[in-house]
Amino acid sequence: MSHNKDAWVSQRAYSLWESEGRPEGRGESHWMQAMREFEQLELTKASPDGNDLIEKLKAAGRLMRIYDEPVLEVESERQRKAAL
Repeated sequence: MSHNKDAWVSQRAYSLWESEGRPEGRGESHWMQAMREFEQLELTKASPDGNDLIEKLKAAGRLMRIYDEPVLEVESERQRKAAL
């Protein structure tokens, strides 16, 4: 386990404990919740340059392709006006 992970989980578990009014006997529960939250954060973490996220969005069709594809609506509007 990395030091950063341990530190993050420890701080998060402590924060959960404090937010619940510092109850006794809940340390393991808070630690497990903090571990789950860390794992979820790791799953959503992008690469430093963001390229992996861009590729995932392109694959899912959720990235606007302003520069990749021509704007067909503008061409269609020009053609429609030219036909009138």
